[in-house]
Amino acid sequence: MIQKPKGTYDLYGDSAKKYKKLEEILTTLMEKYNYNYIKTPLFEASELFHRGVGETSDIVSKETYDFVDRGNRNMTLRPEGTAGVVRSFIENKMYADPLGLTKVWYMGPMYRYERPQSGRFREFIQYGVEVFGSNDPMLDAEIISIPVNFFKMLGLKGIKVNVNTLGDVESHNKYREALIEYFKPHLDELCEDCKKRYEKNPLRILDCKVDHDLECMKKAPKTIEYLNETSKNHFDSVLKYLDEIGIAYEVNTSIVRGLDYYTGTVYETFLKNHREIGSICSGGRYENLADFYTNKKLPGVGISIGLTRLFDQLDNLGLLKYEEKSITKVLVVSMDEDVSKCFEIATILRNNNINTEITIINLSNIFSYDKTYIMKKFKKELGITIKEYINNKRILNSLTNYSLNISILRISLLNGYNSIEYYSEIFKNIIGVSPRIYKKFLSPLNNLSIEEKNTIRNSISKLVSSETKIQKYLNNQKPKVMPVRKLSIFK
Repeated sequence: MIQKPKGTYDLYGDSAKKYKKLEEILTTLMEKYNYNYIKTPLFEASELFHRGVGETSDIVSKETYDFVDRGNRNMTLRPEGTAGVVRSFIENKMYADPLGLTKVWYMGPMYRYERPQSGRFREFIQYGVEVFGSNDPMLDAEIISIPVNFFKMLGLKGIKVNVNTLGDVESHNKYREALIEYFKPHLDELCEDCKKRYEKNPLRILDCKVDHDLECMKKAPKTIEYLNETSKNHFDSVLKYLDEIGIAYEVNTSIVRGLDYYTGTVYETFLKNHREIGSICSGGRYENLADFYTNKKLPGVGISIGLTRLFDQLDNLGLLKYEEKSITKVLVVSMDEDVSKCFEIATILRNNNINTEITIINLSNIFSYDKTYIMKKFKKELGITIKEYINNKRILNSLTNYSLNISILRISLLNGYNSIEYYSEIFKNIIGVSPRIYKKFLSPLNNLSIEEKNTIRNSISKLVSSETKIQKYLNNQKPKVMPVRKLSIFK
């Protein structure tokens, strides 16, 4: 039997519904912030990631899915979203926006050849937000506020934001030189990967998962000690904005992030009560990432969330409180073995944008009762037969369609009657006049008799009163045979 590749997953059933809700919440959130959706290819030229993400990063050096296509081009399945978004931003000249600011978000699969473990997969969904065109510290604070609000919408508590700054290019270079000098006498203590990082990018040493508990790592210089005045002022402003919008944070000078393109503000987000999950969101500013692809100065700032990992771990911990929400507006039920009429009705409803489901089993099977018993019970409790109730409901619903500029035939089809003659017959039995006369009744210039007008008014009043009574009765009923799931989603 062929099985799914190692490090991938199938998402189905209730889990798929829970995950889909995460995406819906994020989409709603992005609309509130006025960010535009962007989609980039699943694979790009390898150079894009090797230059942008950094040859010294673990992602590029160990985890990328690289391949040569039939055109003998070196390609890479995207391991993260930012580099592709920057490429698209430049290639499509989005920087030409007259407002000078481009705000986008994305969501899609990424690929890294990691060791599969709890919450970590080789194929995963990443959500990301990017802003281009400004180095305003307010944008840093805005970006940080997005995941905080997302987690609050999920009902999560104890959100902790750690922030740091790597400084601008000048500060960054000073810090780099300081690290080179500091780690020089400690090279023998470091792992082989860190020895390579020492030569190419010493900041990556601080992000090492093998050496992070070494004493020399704990005493290493801090970025904040090498900031110039511009970088200090920028970081202070970011913190001020976070204070103003009520986001609690902690300055953590150990944060350097695992990608080479970061400069300025960097941040990670945790759940205080579930430190075992680790960082659930991270990001930062990248003043010079665009320099790899263009000579234009295009500062940016962004965040990303590994949705697959987040979902998997929160779900396992029971932190995703949800109840299923039905999207079905109409359930068409067959009262006998012939469902062809039900299918016809459902097709009409679906063609008119009404979410419709068909039961292929009959009503008696649904409730494990004899069909005759159900019909008698319905008539006894509500005073009308099931067939009468369905017709009353349809006719009542059809009255709202007469305000539209459509034909009576169209109205009959919209309400489940494929014959205008049959619809007219049922309509007259319930309302007391034909559909044609009722349509005249709605006109202020009608010449109907007082008797006809009173007949229509009394019939409608009786119909509404009956429907109200029935709905009140049904709403007070509790399921006795079948378990019924509540129709809401996240608490």
